[in-house]
Amino acid sequence: MSENSGVDAPAPVTARLASWVAGVSLADVPEEVRTRAKHLLLDGIGCGLLGAGLPWSRSATAALTALEGDGSAALIGIGRSASPSAAALLNSSYIQGFELDDYHPEAPLHSVSLVLPAMLAALPSASRRSGADLLLGAVRGFEVGPRVGRALHGAQMLTRGWHSGPVFGGPAAAAAAGTLYDLDAGGLEDAFGIAATQACGLMAAQFGAMVKRMQHGFAARNGLLAAALAAGGYSGIKQVFEAPYGGFLATFGEGHDPDASQIDAELGERWETRQIAVKPYAAMAGLHAAIDATRELLAQAPVDPGQVDAIEISMSEAAFHHGGWHAQRPLTAVGAQMNAAYAVAVTLLDGTALAAQFAPERIDADDVWELIERTTVRHEPGFDQRYEDGYNTRLRLLFTDGSERESFVDHPRGGIVRPLTNVDVVEKFRALVAPLIDAPRAAAIERTVLELERFDDARHLIGLLAPAVHESSQSTETKGLT
Repeated sequence: MSENSGVDAPAPVTARLASWVAGVSLADVPEEVRTRAKHLLLDGIGCGLLGAGLPWSRSATAALTALEGDGSAALIGIGRSASPSAAALLNSSYIQGFELDDYHPEAPLHSVSLVLPAMLAALPSASRRSGADLLLGAVRGFEVGPRVGRALHGAQMLTRGWHSGPVFGGPAAAAAAGTLYDLDAGGLEDAFGIAATQACGLMAAQFGAMVKRMQHGFAARNGLLAAALAAGGYSGIKQVFEAPYGGFLATFGEGHDPDASQIDAELGERWETRQIAVKPYAAMAGLHAAIDATRELLAQAPVDPGQVDAIEISMSEAAFHHGGWHAQRPLTAVGAQMNAAYAVAVTLLDGTALAAQFAPERIDADDVWELIERTTVRHEPGFDQRYEDGYNTRLRLLFTDGSERESFVDHPRGGIVRPLTNVDVVEKFRALVAPLIDAPRAAAIERTVLELERFDDARHLIGLLAPAVHESSQSTETKGLT
C-alpha cells in the first residue's frame, strides 16, 4: 500500500500458509490424522473406480483423449493414459462421478477429487515419489482447501451461486502436487498465486449438466499446472489471498467480509483432515439430513405413500439454495442428486438413496413424482444459526387423515458429529469395487493405500489403479445412467 493510503498493509497470510505447508512433515501430523487421510484416499479411489465406467465419464474421456492423445499419466479404471493435465481433470471427474465422494461440511469442497488426481498426474515427472510423500501431499492439500474456504465463509459461496469447491480447491491441489515437486515456501506461494487466478465454478451446473462432475477437475488440473509452473521457476501472484486489489479474497468475497485470518488460523493445531466427511448416500451433502430424517420416520413406523397428503421440508439457507429448487421432468441423475424433493420422495419409497435410486428408470417413475408434486421446500432462517456439521433439516409428513409426523436432523450421518468410522470407509470401498475389479486387485489397492508409507515408489499404486474396470459392472446399479 502507498504511504498516503491510510490503510495498513495486509498481514502476509499467504506467505505464512506457504511456509507452514513447506515445513510440515508426516512426523508433525498426529497418527490418527495420518490414518484418517489414508482412509479418505481409499474412499476416493473406490468412488473413482465406480465413476470411471459411467456414461458421462466415458464421454469426457473420449473427447479429451481425442483432443490431447495419450500421455505419461494413467487414467483410473480406464486402461489407457493421457496427458498429465487431462488425467488430472478426468480422474477428478471420475471421483466426483456419482456424488459418493467426501465433502467438508463447513467449507464445502470434495478434497480427494482435488489432491489425488493432481498428485497421480505429477508422479511421472516429480522428484518425490514415495508413498510417504503421497500421503504428506494429501494431508497438506486436505489442510489448505478448507482454510481457504473458511476465509470465504464456506457454504455462503453456494448461496451466492458459486460452486465452492472449484473456487477454493485449486490451492489445495497445488499444495499436494507441490509436495511431490518439492517446492519450498516461495515456490508454494507462487503455486498458490497461479492456482488462485484460475479459480472457477458456477453452481447452475447442478441442474443437469454433466460438467458438474468435472468442475473439481478444473481445480485439480489448475493446481497441478500451478505446481509444475512454480517448479519450473514461473512466478505467481504474491500474497494472492490477501491482496487488496484483485486478490482472491477481495474479488470472490467482495461485499461479504472475507476473513483472511482463517487461512492460517491454528495451523498444526486444528486439523481440517479430521473434519472431512465421508458420504453414506449418493447425493449432495446438503440433502443428507433430509435423507436421514426420512429414514428416521420410516424406522419409527411404516409410511403408506398413498396416505401422504403433503411433504414439507425446511432447510438452512445453504441447503435450500443448493437443493430446494423446483424439480421438473425430465430430470437427469445430476439434477436428482441435487434436489431435496426428489431425495426425500425416493427415500420414502425405497428406504435409502444409493446408486439404484438415481438410475434413469427410478428417476422417471410415477410413484416418485406423485410425492414430489406434494412436496414444499422452504428456507428456515432459524436453522442458519445452528449450522455445525451439515445442513439442518426438518421433515414433516401430513397425512390424509389429518395426522402429522415430524423429524429434525442437525447432525447427518457421515458428518462431523456422526462420522463414518474407518471401518465403515473400508466396507464402503469394498462394496463399491466388488462388481468392478477382481478381489485380489481390490485387496492389493486397499493394502497399498492403508500402508502407504511403506512404499518407496508410489507409482506402484498407479499400476493397481490403471487397468480397466469390468465391463459387466454396467449391468448392475449403474446401468443406463444418463
